Amino acid sequence: MIWKSEWKPLVWILSGFLIAFYLPVGLSRFDNAIMESLHLVKWYAQEHVILCLVPAFFIAGAIAVFISQASVMKYLGPAANKVIAYGVSSVSGSVLAVCSCTVLPLFSGIYRMGAGIGPATAFLYSGPAINVLAIILTARVLGAPLGIARAVGAILFSIVIGLLMHFFFRKEEAAKKANMMASPEIEVKRPLWQNTIFFAMMIAILVFANWGKSDGEVGVWNQIYSMKWIITSVFALGLGLVLYLWFEIKLWKLLLVAVPVVILGMVFPEYPILSFAIGAVGLSILTSTDKGETEEWFGQTWDFAKQILPLLLFGVLIAGLLLGRPGNEGLIPSQWVNWAVGGNSVWANLFASVVGAFMYFATLTEIPILQGLVGNGMGQGPALALLLSGPALSLPNMLVIRTVLGTKKTIVFILLVIVMSTISGMIFGHFY
Repeated sequence: MIWKSEWKPLVWILSGFLIAFYLPVGLSRFDNAIMESLHLVKWYAQEHVILCLVPAFFIAGAIAVFISQASVMKYLGPAANKVIAYGVSSVSGSVLAVCSCTVLPLFSGIYRMGAGIGPATAFLYSGPAINVLAIILTARVLGAPLGIARAVGAILFSIVIGLLMHFFFRKEEAAKKANMMASPEIEVKRPLWQNTIFFAMMIAILVFANWGKSDGEVGVWNQIYSMKWIITSVFALGLGLVLYLWFEIKLWKLLLVAVPVVILGMVFPEYPILSFAIGAVGLSILTSTDKGETEEWFGQTWDFAKQILPLLLFGVLIAGLLLGRPGNEGLIPSQWVNWAVGGNSVWANLFASVVGAFMYFATLTEIPILQGLVGNGMGQGPALALLLSGPALSLPNMLVIRTVLGTKKTIVFILLVIVMSTISGMIFGHFY
């Protein structure tokens, strides 16, 4: 019978029809949630795609092309020295200072190149979780105990999560190690010191272009913030020199990109993102129209962008629909959240961990959100639980991780973050 083969499409069609038929258009909360989701996507596109994700895509593409698989295997692979592998992975966030979405192309790049599941997931967690400014602001705004607990917890979390992921999937890691060892080594054209400078330039551009302003009026952090675009320009010039000297890109091509960037920076100094965007487009044209390894670099970069960006934007849209933006509500009323995270019960800590894991936090935005929740009665334990799960995970982040690790590993990773955040919150809440 035809129904045996067609019942699944029928269920999908009927489900879609019923959703459309009973769509609560006109209800203020639903209409507001739709607007919140669109506002969040717009804000994300304006603030994070050009300055955060585009440089991250280029770095990830460069990892795939210019770093040898043997090097990744030596320092981050399944058979790598555990102290070095987990030591590097667990403190990487203090250098990168990226959000849960920006870290994804970098994580995907090192994992594809042969990094073990343990060091790779340790890096995935620590990248957005161990942000120096975020930890300092947490201590200043929410109290020193919470700031210290966040710093120590994030570092320990990344190591423990990585070790547990390696333990749970040790058979697959053993097979991966054998396959990698059997693969022929790809010849690397440049010495290590040249590649180090090349990556340092790109990472510096990513870091300083996204350098945030702290609450204080003075201080080294804000002095750097006032000069962030000058510093970013210096590193962009350094990247251009590297491309000319070691990647054999013609000087006249680099000048064709550099001149419009400089002119726009001088004519519209109040819109530095415009010059940054033109520079990114110019780099894309340079690498995509060149021959050899630079063309391959753009190809890998474009592959990451195609895979990750649509999922991130869709995830941000859903996160905005459910939870809204800071200070604004989505479908889930903020009163429910405030009610659920009071005290230090298992439920309060678990709820804070789950909400933090699914909600999208841009870098540093978790602090004012928590300040408001603590002011409305949130316990210290749930506050730490949210701080440990929130910056490192989000719904957009989960969608992309699944395409890299697969469903099973992604679920285990998410559960580890939630469970450990819950337990840490309960312990901290018991003493504070």
